Amino acid sequence: MTRNAWFTSKAIPFFGGVACAFVSFTAYANPPSLRFPVECRLGENCFIQQYVDHDPSTGAHDYTCGPQSYDGHQGTDFRLADLAELARNVAVLAAADGIVRATRDGVPDQGVDAMPAGQDCGNGVVIDHPDGWQSQYCHLLEGSIAVSEGQTVSAGARLGAIGLSGRTEFPHLHFTLRAQGMVIDPFNQSAEGHCGLSTSQLWQPPLPAPKADIMRAGFADAVPDYEAIKAGRAHLPFATRSSAALVVWGFAHSGQSGDVIQIRIIAPNGDLIHDHAVTIERDQAQFFRASGLRAPRGGWAAGRYVGQVALIRGDRVLSMRETEIVLR
Repeated sequence: MTRNAWFTSKAIPFFGGVACAFVSFTAYANPPSLRFPVECRLGENCFIQQYVDHDPSTGAHDYTCGPQSYDGHQGTDFRLADLAELARNVAVLAAADGIVRATRDGVPDQGVDAMPAGQDCGNGVVIDHPDGWQSQYCHLLEGSIAVSEGQTVSAGARLGAIGLSGRTEFPHLHFTLRAQGMVIDPFNQSAEGHCGLSTSQLWQPPLPAPKADIMRAGFADAVPDYEAIKAGRAHLPFATRSSAALVVWGFAHSGQSGDVIQIRIIAPNGDLIHDHAVTIERDQAQFFRASGLRAPRGGWAAGRYVGQVALIRGDRVLSMRETEIVLR
């Protein structure tokens, strides 16, 4: 019999108002093997931004003792880059075989500002698995729920699509795993208050360790508005040779103090015409940086310009994105 240690984070209610609580170290039998719960390519068009909080104090640590969590966070957040991605109806999938315990639909995709009272999870699904295990899927797209209470589902079955319903400020799936009602971190089932321990993941195949990512990059003719970036409408694919400026921006998650964002622009003839680095001054869950240059005398040369945005921590490039614009 396989037994895994667990720990819980601070209590938050789910559909029926049931809440998880702090308890002491114990173990649970026969944990499920979990498959990736989103139909996307991790690190390319979806990202893990936050993990279960392993710090029982008012601080927060992910399972590696890193900062990719917040106080009391009880799940794993699989996010899309921006609001425009909602139109792709990115599928949320059952992580393991089970029976649907509960569903909720009808919560608008307007985020925390329009969240009905008591509906933090938004639209969602709860699945019961053998031996007292349970998985919960929150913030799904209104009208996308594809299963019903009492239905038997197999791992990989479509449950709905990622949305912006409930208590959220960005489009993502909040995935929570429980055993006997207690929160389990599928990345590391270690005792409450511990992080950095080597325990096996329940994800199969195992998922990579927490990291920061450049989620999106684009061109603009001026420093873009942050709301436009988060909405997915800041990139300018075409412009004219008379444009007053060329600006490259990068939208990232999980930046840490001391990280460097390097922004470059390469002209149609291959020359590097702009190379600027900016240091991040504080930890930020999501953020953007932009840099560029004014038009030269006589205007820009026609052709394809390439922008590069890199996120650097110490001597390592954690993530890089390229973008392009055509000047006519």
